[in-house]
Amino acid sequence: MTSSLKDIAPVVVSAPADWLNRGKLLWLHRRMLTRVTAIALAVSLGIAFVIPRQYKSTASIMPPDQQGSGAMLLAALAGHSGGLGGLGSLAGGLLGAHTNTALYESLLESGTIANHLIDRFDLQKVYHSRYRFTTARRLARMTRIADDKKSGVITIAVDDTDPVRARDLTQAYLDELNSLLTRTSASSARQERIFIESRLRSVGVDLEQAQLALSEFSSRNSTIDLKEQTRGLVDAGARVQGELMVEQSGLQSLRQIYGDGNIRVRETEARIASLRQDLQKMAGTSAPLAATDQTANYSAAGAEDKGALYPPLRQLPRLAVPYADLYRRVRVQETVFELLTQQFEMARIEEAKDIPVVSVIDPPGIPERKFFPPRLLLTLLLTFLAFAATAALILVRQHWRAIDQCDPRKAFAIEVFSTARNRLGRIVRTRQGAA
Repeated sequence: MTSSLKDIAPVVVSAPADWLNRGKLLWLHRRMLTRVTAIALAVSLGIAFVIPRQYKSTASIMPPDQQGSGAMLLAALAGHSGGLGGLGSLAGGLLGAHTNTALYESLLESGTIANHLIDRFDLQKVYHSRYRFTTARRLARMTRIADDKKSGVITIAVDDTDPVRARDLTQAYLDELNSLLTRTSASSARQERIFIESRLRSVGVDLEQAQLALSEFSSRNSTIDLKEQTRGLVDAGARVQGELMVEQSGLQSLRQIYGDGNIRVRETEARIASLRQDLQKMAGTSAPLAATDQTANYSAAGAEDKGALYPPLRQLPRLAVPYADLYRRVRVQETVFELLTQQFEMARIEEAKDIPVVSVIDPPGIPERKFFPPRLLLTLLLTFLAFAATAALILVRQHWRAIDQCDPRKAFAIEVFSTARNRLGRIVRTRQGAA
């Protein structure tokens, strides 16, 4: 037992002596260490100030909620009932109680959004990149997208040397995500809106054609409102016919008193002829209209001329059928157009409800302070690494010198080093000769 303690004692005592010798060796080379440390401090300061400053702009968003009512109910039960906590959590996980944040992270990292941002901010020029794929990789390195597993909140952070551009890039991610969600939304309300919109356009064309046909028919045949026109013509005809009867009765009495040659008799006869002509003009003829021209050209039938302001009474029944058909077409198209317009507005409202919209919790702002590089820490780290490397080099060199020249390991190392140096020298001379 005593002998073993004697064997261990030199080992325990030799460790502090070894560290002491190393410390003395470094103290002897303190000037060189001081110079190297000072030079390293100056170089590290230059490097720290040469590295461009990076600014970070951050935004937090909450993806659209796509969970069903059953999932929301079970999630509520999980939050308010202690006994159903496990069941509510399991059901929430199965039915999607939390929004699928992985989907929106994939959309934010997609090539479509990256290409839009590259074109929008001309990032190839900003990043001094020749190819788009290298620019996209650089943008991906400058962007960090993370999500909170519990709340589902997604955080977007973009680094850039310009604080304003960092804010704009972060906001552009949100805008492009909303735009992509709008374009890729294929809900039933959207499909219904698209169908109703196309149907509304075709019905609008049909309504315009029906209105033009009705207006053309009414313009050619002087048919504005057949019911009112018929009532007005009947009343006017009855009035003219009554006046005609009165004039005829007066004519008979005037003939008995004054004879046929009296001027008053002739005036009455002329007035009766005018009333008969007006009555005949209003009544018209019962002859059918030409099949190729159902206009108000009734001069061939002797009823009226082309400049008549109203159709004859006997032709109104014939005009009523095509007029009613055209009018019915217009009314049907108007009704369909009104119904489709209402359905179109309702479909647009439903589509707006179905389109997922990202809710912004924390909008991006212009960063006021840089986050990289940490100049003091970087300067101290580089200075310490230079000091440690110099100290290690001094210790290794001293240890190399302390090794015996006859040591086979040292001889082997010298031989390997000499061979490598000779071959390197030959390669260098060969290239210089070739040049």
